[in-house]
Amino acid sequence: MNHSLRIAVADDEPDMQEYFRTILPHLGHEVIAVSGTGRDLVEHCRVGKPDLVITDIKMPDMDGIDAAALIYKNSAVPVILVSAYHDPATIRRAEADFVMAFLVKPIKQADLEPAIAIAIRRFDQFQALRKEAADLKQALEDRKTIEKAKGILMKKANLDEHEAFRRLQKIASDKNMKLIEIARIILTAEEAYGGE
Repeated sequence: MNHSLRIAVADDEPDMQEYFRTILPHLGHEVIAVSGTGRDLVEHCRVGKPDLVITDIKMPDMDGIDAAALIYKNSAVPVILVSAYHDPATIRRAEADFVMAFLVKPIKQADLEPAIAIAIRRFDQFQALRKEAADLKQALEDRKTIEKAKGILMKKANLDEHEAFRRLQKIASDKNMKLIEIARIILTAEEAYGGE
């Protein structure tokens, strides 16, 4: 890990809060919030926008997994769960997308340092994959729209497929617009004139 992170931590045990306050700056990170409950953690993260959340699971009013889910819904951030409990039901709940590591108490610096580095790296990779998937989905939707517009031009202007595509490209170029924008305009016009 070669850059400082802004970290929000939560644990209902004062000694664990103090441990995080001490060890994280020693590892080169800034502790921006220390919470004793899940609700406080959610609020601190809403305001502070941390780079990483480290939270205990069992806490008063809202457990760490539920709090982390709310935080992630508001702003994508990686989470490291810390717990003395590691039963199968807890581990299953901890398998959410945003949970990047699970550490069993008592935790040592030798556990925490690599967990932070790996959590950040994995989270960045997952975010890049999500963006790539969204971009591919959008490209596919755009391609479908362009194909429909091309079909309309083929039918209305009695053009073959190549000529229809060339006409779309020429209109886009002449109007200094993207091909998808022209295709959407053609589809909208077709709907306005009572096409299918």
